[in-house]
Amino acid sequence: MLIDEVTITVKAGDGGNGSTAFYPRKSGPCGGHGGAGGSIYVKGDKQISDLKQYAGSRKFIAENGGNGQSFRKLGKSGDQLILSMPIGTFLTNTSTGMTFELTNDKDKVLIALGGKGGLGNRAFATPTNRAPMKAEKGYPGETVSFKVVMRLIADFGLIGLPNVGKSSLLNELTKAGVKTAMYAFTTLEPNLGSFGSGIIADIPGLIEGASSGKGLGYRFLKHVEKVPVLLHCISLESDDVLRDYNLIIEELKSYNPDLIKKQYVVLLTKSDLVDKSKIENAIKVLKKNKVKVLTLSIYNLDEVEALRKNLLLLQK
Repeated sequence: MLIDEVTITVKAGDGGNGSTAFYPRKSGPCGGHGGAGGSIYVKGDKQISDLKQYAGSRKFIAENGGNGQSFRKLGKSGDQLILSMPIGTFLTNTSTGMTFELTNDKDKVLIALGGKGGLGNRAFATPTNRAPMKAEKGYPGETVSFKVVMRLIADFGLIGLPNVGKSSLLNELTKAGVKTAMYAFTTLEPNLGSFGSGIIADIPGLIEGASSGKGLGYRFLKHVEKVPVLLHCISLESDDVLRDYNLIIEELKSYNPDLIKKQYVVLLTKSDLVDKSKIENAIKVLKKNKVKVLTLSIYNLDEVEALRKNLLLLQK
């Protein structure tokens, strides 16, 4: 099961306490300072494909700093904690609403600062107080909660109503080996396949009202946001291809108006199951919307090859 949303809490390490100590054979304090608590960072990792490792453990805690010791010995600093997440992950601070995205695997982002170590008593010596009994406690590390949302990174996104042939097409183009069947909702989560130098994502079937939470596909609309080219599959078996086209367009627009500004190709699928006149009429109707329209049957090698060539051109 794809885990693409989690809420986590991170707790940076507390600073160590300062020490109260004195030299044994001469006057004067020698209490060392406490070490800093470990900070927590996140970084992108190309080898991670979902947030599964964060689904069970909801709180992540960095190491505390060590306490200061006598003879001015500093406490050990706590080890930093680095959380690796997929490229394309968004983290939102649940308290402030601030959001940032992991766009590459080179940078690491500080999300919780470790606490400062407390000062030892030597820091409090003065000409009038040469033997201070005071030492500072370490400061607490930050505790922050984040909503973490992963968006798939792909070059093409297959969208459309359930049972229009998206998974079969993904298998044909990429050899992904996705389960297919003659009924709706066989795809319960996004599937990916390699195509040329890029990736094709099969987004589970959308239905009317998906943008407001209906059906299975609504959970995965966020993945369309990161895809530059949308491949809208419409079955030629439909009794109204324009209705099916408009339904998906409206759902995309309701979820995020920017989605309909992407590069867009309509794929009229299952062309082997209808007569030529129905295909010609469907193309004529849809081209009024000024979109690129291709017909496709996974059993028609010429149509599959034509689609391959078009997708390779779009990749350049």
